[in-house]
Order: sequence, then structure tokens, then C-alpha cells
Amino acid sequence: MSDLDNPYQSPEAAATPETPLVSQTGLTEAMLAHLKGASPWLRFIGIMGFICCGLLVLGGIVFLAMIPTMTSVWGNIPGLQSFSNVLGAAFSGSMGIYFFICAVIGFFPSRFAYAFGSKIRSYLRSGADGDLEEAFKNNKSLWKFAGIVTIISLAFIPIMIIVGIVIAVAMAI
Repeated sequence: MSDLDNPYQSPEAAATPETPLVSQTGLTEAMLAHLKGASPWLRFIGIMGFICCGLLVLGGIVFLAMIPTMTSVWGNIPGLQSFSNVLGAAFSGSMGIYFFICAVIGFFPSRFAYAFGSKIRSYLRSGADGDLEEAFKNNKSLWKFAGIVTIISLAFIPIMIIVGIVIAVAMAI
């Protein structure tokens, strides 16, 4: 006896709060399960990235606050007394700025990963296509940012090699 033979059978819902109607977006149950499994990890990675960015900012503040202390430390090294103020301030200042730059660079992928995971979670709860579109928009932004950073990093390699050769030649002369 099939379902059509019993016209009084209770209907079954095609969508539940955990899994929205599949036909709206064309996602299969397996796709939804993978998105559901990835969502908490994406949010976790985003939160950990925010924490690391905060620690980098804190480290940058510490290095900038250490500028007066580092001038006296560098002054105790034999042969560097005349450069002590410049070297200590330059080292601490450059490390502080480097930490701030790393925090800013690290913030964006953390934000995109967290937003991607959060929008997937929203989509799985509501089934709204807008949430899924926003999730994939953040996913695209995450990988676009990673690609741009990779290109910039690859461009710096030959520049640093050339700078190293020039410095080595200048020191040999």
C-alpha cells in the first residue's frame, strides 16, 4: 500500500528547523551536513584569530612602551654606546609597528571566517537564501584576501633578495 492509497495519512514536513527545505537552494542533505559541521569550526577559527590580534596589539603596545628602556639596554653593549639611543628606539619602535601591522592583517581573515560561519549557522536555522548568499560572499572575501596577501608576500621575496645582495656588496666595499 503506497502513500497515495491512504488519503487520510498525516502530512510530513519537508523542512525542519535544523534542515531547511532542500529544493529552495538546490543543496543536498550531504551539503547541508558539511556546512553544519564546518560552521562551528569557522566561528572558532575566527574567535581565535580575534584573540591573536588582540595579543598582537598588546605586544605592540608593550614594545612601544619599552622604547625608553631599550635605549639603556643597547647602551651597555660595547662599541654601540654612540648608537644606543637610536638602536634601542628603532628596535622597539619597529617591533611595535610590526606587531600592529600583523594585527591589522590578521583581523580581516578572522572577520571573514567568523562571518562565514555565523551566516552558515543563520542559514541552517532559517533557510533564508540571503544568509547563504552572505555566507558565500564572506567565503569569497576570505580567499580573495588570502590570495592578495600571498601575491604581496611572493613579490617581497625577490625584493628582499635584491636588498640583501646590495647590502652585502656595500658591506664588502
